[in-house]
Amino acid sequence: MNDIDAWVWWLIGAAGLGIPLVVTAMPEFGMLAVGAVAGAVTAGLGGGVVLQVVVFAAVSVALIAVVRPVAARHRAQRPQLATGIDALKGKQAVVLERVDGSGGRIKLAGEIWSARSLDASLTYEVGREVDVVDIEGATAIVV
Repeated sequence: MNDIDAWVWWLIGAAGLGIPLVVTAMPEFGMLAVGAVAGAVTAGLGGGVVLQVVVFAAVSVALIAVVRPVAARHRAQRPQLATGIDALKGKQAVVLERVDGSGGRIKLAGEIWSARSLDASLTYEVGREVDVVDIEGATAIVV
């Protein structure tokens, strides 16, 4: 065991931190693994044990302090590209069968949808263009 250089132990530690990173998908383990690689580089360049530990701690803490908030911000953002029913909200449609508060049919994005008016007292006649404000199940809510 004494024949193994310190940098090898740091790399073994980095690989050991990579295992829970893969298993748990917690990026903090990856940041600690990068800190261990920095400790290995320090050991390879001839730094003492205290310097190796300081470099490991500094790199790990810096990565956690900088990368984690950025990752949390990106995770909280909604996607820029709307897909599915979110992409249909705000689109225009053409009334195929009279639409009122109880129902009707529209042509939306090349497909025929059941629809009802947002205001139950309003009626939209055949051929009129309407705006889709929401989708509830398979029914478009229009104004």
